[in-house]
Amino acid sequence: MAGDQSLSRAPVLMRTGTDRVSLGDRERLNGLSIPPNRGVVRSMSFVDSILVIDDDPRIAAVVADALRETARWVRRAGSAAEGFAAIREMPPDLIVLDLGLPDLSGPNVCRKLREETRVPIVVLTARDGEREMVQVLNAGADDYVTKPFSAPVLVARVQAQLRRSQLYRSYAPDTIRIGDLVLDLGRRVATRGGRELGLTPVEWHLLRVLATNAGRTLTHQQLFHAVWGNVFGDAQQNLRVHITHLRRKIETVPAAPTIIVTEPGVGYRCELEPPVIGYRPSAERGVG
Repeated sequence: MAGDQSLSRAPVLMRTGTDRVSLGDRERLNGLSIPPNRGVVRSMSFVDSILVIDDDPRIAAVVADALRETARWVRRAGSAAEGFAAIREMPPDLIVLDLGLPDLSGPNVCRKLREETRVPIVVLTARDGEREMVQVLNAGADDYVTKPFSAPVLVARVQAQLRRSQLYRSYAPDTIRIGDLVLDLGRRVATRGGRELGLTPVEWHLLRVLATNAGRTLTHQQLFHAVWGNVFGDAQQNLRVHITHLRRKIETVPAAPTIIVTEPGVGYRCELEPPVIGYRPSAERGVG
């Protein structure tokens, strides 16, 4: 970090056009994680601005380059304070947040960000930070990517959050479709291939909460509170039992679920559609 003080002075604005980085910079980034720009697929969720808050200039540069086909501008801030200033100057469409900032802890950053903005927050975290990950999700983060991470995984998670944000910002759907699975929110009925599935009240509430927050990782506590309220109980065990029964009714292969995905030790996430991968490299390496 000492070798690059640019992030400590001011947020860096990075254009994502063809002039975004020099050839030498790209070769250096490729040495970390970014595969050559072959077969890039233009994101369906292209937006104006993404803010990357990370005090490590190398990782911030890698993240910015990975998101070059997702946003017109990728801004970089090296601390929580710089991040808040950047949000007030130009509100972003999404925030990528590293938890290891020098001036504020991860959960506190998320809580303060939620006071400033409602845009999606995707967190970068270490593999051993499970407890903190649950805390930041409960504090308002929408999803997370563990280090070391690959660029396509990060891009897919970011694009999923942008699709979700754009969908629910434009309208509140009466129905949600996941392949041939249809949720009629007004009638509180789920069907598959036109056949009513006969969900129990608890199963319906679980599916509704997950589907209306599709793409967002919900912690065990968030789901338990949304379905059972403030009732005392073992959130993880209760959810495991009901999610198992729900998967038997909605998944094509319950043992290999594609609609309700488990985030081990954290919670569950509903996938509305297959993730959009921004790269098709012959080989990829991780970051972190």
